[in-house]
Formats: sequence, structure tokens, C-alpha cells
Amino acid sequence: MFTRPNVTATRLPADSALLSRKQRGDFLDCYSVPSTATPRAAAEIITSFPGWAQVLVKLRALITAPFGLSQVGPEAADKLGPFPVESESGTELIAGFDDKHLDFRVSVRSEDGVVSLATWVHPHNIGGRLYLGLIMPFHIMIVRDALARVARNDALRTPPHPA
Repeated sequence: MFTRPNVTATRLPADSALLSRKQRGDFLDCYSVPSTATPRAAAEIITSFPGWAQVLVKLRALITAPFGLSQVGPEAADKLGPFPVESESGTELIAGFDDKHLDFRVSVRSEDGVVSLATWVHPHNIGGRLYLGLIMPFHIMIVRDALARVARNDALRTPPHPA
């Protein structure tokens, strides 16, 4: 039986490449969980949405299609789900893209037994700010669930301690 992983809101580390993008009026959040996963392995788990989140993504696609918003992200040689990978180091992977209403990137970091997932959003206009406000409760739910799945994956890979 698994205990519920301790996902906590935290600050993005000061050396994150994502911080250089932040401007006045931008959104930036960060959540962390104990895990030894690499940034790439964690990002693959994070972007493997469970069924309930896939339903939300499909609903988003239906609602936003008339506004011309991207549904699958731009073409790229390296993608995680719909997100093109922009950069990758031993400790951080950044993915995301620019769209009509906003630019966004996610950072998946792994350091010292902690995986962090940060989201940066730069709204372009009132539509981007409205969209961000509407999806925020779902964003938090999806991020917290994604990191819990990363931690649970660690627990599955770690052999139990002998009694």
C-alpha cells in the first residue's frame, strides 16, 4: 500500500533557466516531490496524462478550437506529449511553446532526491489572462497529480526494506 506522496509548493531554484523568462505580470509556480527520477524520466511520467486529465485536455481542445489555439503544439524533433523540448541538462528539462494567447514553458528539475515541476506563463493579451484564470484550478490539480505519479513510480522501483 502506498502513502500519498508529499507534493509541496516551493520556489523554483535560482539557477533555473526558466527564471530568465519571468517578466512583470507573468505567472510562475513550482511544486516539488521527493524522487530520484531524472528530468527526462520525470517529464515522461508527467506528460503521460491519466484518463481524467485526458478528458480535460480534449474538452480544452473543443472549447479553444474556434479561437485558433494550438491543440498539439508545433512540430519538433523532440517532444514530450504536445510539448517541444527546448533545452535539457543533467538537472533540468524545459519544454513548451508560444501560442496566440500566451507563451508557456515547463521546467522539470531533479536534484538531491527532489523533482520539481515549474510552469511559467506569459499572457499576450486579455484572452491569455482569462484563459490562465479559467484553467488555474485544473492546472494545480494536474501538476500535483503528475508529481504524485513521479513519486509513486520511485516507490515502485525501490525494493522494500527487509523486515
